[in-house]
Amino acid sequence: MKFSRRRFLHLAPGAAAFPMGSRIASAQTYPARPVTLIVPFGAGGPTDVMARIVAEHMSRTLGQRLVVENVAGAGGTTAAARLMRANPDGYTIQIGHMGTHAAAPAFYPNLAYRPDADFAPIGVVALTAYVIAANKSFPPDDLNAFIAYAKANHQRLNMGHAGVGSNTHLTGLLLNAILGLKPVLVPFNSAAAATNAMIAGHVDYMSAAIADAVQQVKGGTIKALAIASPERNPALPDVPTSREAGLPEFEVRGWNALFAPKGTPTPVLDQLTNALDRALDDETTRKRLRDIGSDIPEKARRGQDALAALVKSEMARWTPIIKGAQG
Repeated sequence: MKFSRRRFLHLAPGAAAFPMGSRIASAQTYPARPVTLIVPFGAGGPTDVMARIVAEHMSRTLGQRLVVENVAGAGGTTAAARLMRANPDGYTIQIGHMGTHAAAPAFYPNLAYRPDADFAPIGVVALTAYVIAANKSFPPDDLNAFIAYAKANHQRLNMGHAGVGSNTHLTGLLLNAILGLKPVLVPFNSAAAATNAMIAGHVDYMSAAIADAVQQVKGGTIKALAIASPERNPALPDVPTSREAGLPEFEVRGWNALFAPKGTPTPVLDQLTNALDRALDDETTRKRLRDIGSDIPEKARRGQDALAALVKSEMARWTPIIKGAQG
């Protein structure tokens, strides 16, 4: 069939608009099937537990299951690279953290993605306190004694962490930089494995996520010297803050957030952001997050714009710390 030039020009705008119209129609029916939520670490760790808590409530809001898929490797960057390459239709999202979406470029010069440009932010999930923890046989029993002991013996000490680029690694580097320590750094494939090594006495100390430390501290298998947050944490109310204990410079909280691939339609992102927001407003969900030591951000610090700003500021914060440690 032949078309006149006039007929072609009449049809062309509609043909060009078809893909956009299709995406809008898809967004209006979203979600029509389960959504995959990628967790960049193994099952059972704090990021995995947090993801499953919010996924349960978000599934009810969206009317479709959020199916958690654990994709570990390379400090969480394997999962983030996979998300970057996923179809931007809202059916694949990821929970990331300050390692995968802020510090990774400084650790990996050939990183496959740009945290501040290759993702669509959904929202901040929670903030996590970090504890200066030590094995129960470690001589110091408080932070001041730890500082004195570590400075005198740091070349004989080792610090455990959950792999290069993990939050335990980052916060541990910050602690060491503040105190001028150069211990042997011992990587493990998960925070749980590093904590178990500390319990067994194979690791002297680490900067542990409170979710990994609470039960062990309460059970007496490890000791907590200070918590690096502005206020004491209800999960460990007897542990002083680093400021109270005399080290105000070591005040840091990890964060976890949800991301989608760049190009995900705005209506779809808005549905995901709304579902996350409703989960974080739910009292049962809030209690479950608090029980593992997480802090729920205020509404103004949760959404898409707040997360985009957080990623940029955290990249600027951690890059010089990491470069200094590498130098």
